[in-house]
Amino acid sequence: MAPPSAVLDHIVIDVRDRIDEAAERFTSLGFRMTPRGHHTLGSSNHLAMFADDYLELLGFGAGGAVRGEILPFPVGLNGLVFKTDDADRTHDHAAAAGLPIQPVQAFSRPVTLARATSDARFRTTRLDPKQVAMGRVYFCEHLTPELVWRPEWQAHPNGARAIARVVVATPAPERTAELFRALFGSSAVVADGERRLLQAGTARVELAPPVAVAAEFDDAPDPAGRSEYLAAAVLAVASLPDTARLVRNAPGARVEAGRIIVPAASAFNTTLVFVP
Repeated sequence: MAPPSAVLDHIVIDVRDRIDEAAERFTSLGFRMTPRGHHTLGSSNHLAMFADDYLELLGFGAGGAVRGEILPFPVGLNGLVFKTDDADRTHDHAAAAGLPIQPVQAFSRPVTLARATSDARFRTTRLDPKQVAMGRVYFCEHLTPELVWRPEWQAHPNGARAIARVVVATPAPERTAELFRALFGSSAVVADGERRLLQAGTARVELAPPVAVAAEFDDAPDPAGRSEYLAAAVLAVASLPDTARLVRNAPGARVEAGRIIVPAASAFNTTLVFVP
C-alpha cells in the first residue's frame, strides 16, 4: 500500500476555556479569524485561513463539551494535522505500518454564508496521543473544502499567507523521525545536521533538540514537563515591515533582521515567527 503524501493541512493551538481571549489576542496580532465554529464533537474553534493550510484555535465555549483527547495537553501548540483525500486508506496504511492509529471519525460544524447555513464535514484518523509524545498528530479529509477555504477569510491584516515551518522540540530527532518515515515513506525525512526535516507541501516540519530550539527562539513555550513538544510556528507574510507595524506592540515582540518573533507568553504558549 502506497504511503500518503506528506502535505500539511493545519496546526492546532489548544486554548481550553479561554477561546474568547484567544480569538481577541490573535485578532490583535493581525489575523482575520473566522466566526466561531461549533463541532458536533463539542469543541469550538476559530481559524486563520491561508492559501492551502490554516491555524486553528481550539477550545470550549459556553456550554461546550470537554473533549477527552485534548485534556492531557497544556494550553499551546499541540496539533499537527496532515491532509488526506481518503481517511480510510490512510488509516489502513498506518495500521499496516504498525502505528497506533485510531478509527476514522466523522464530524461536522455549521457554517453560515450569506444567511444560508451548511455543514462543513470532516473525516479524521488520529495517532494515539498517549503513544505519540509530541502532541496530537492526525490526518483530516475535507469533504466540503469550499466551506473552509473562503477568500473573505484568507486576507489577513498582518499579511500572513502560509505556514512555512513547524518546529518540534525532541531530544532524539532521529528516533522521532521514524514516525514520519513510517507514515510517509523512508525517503520523506532528511538529515540536516542535528535536525531532521520533513517537507510537507509548502511547509516544513523540523525535528530539533530542545537546546537548539531554545537557541533559535530564546523564549520557546513552556513544555509543561514534556521532553518532546510542538514549539514554534513560522508564518510567511507578504511584507515584513507591514507585519511589524501590527505586531510590534505585542508584549515581548522582537523585530529582527529577516523575522519578527512573538514570544510564547504572548500567543497562548506558542512561539510565532513571521518571515518574508
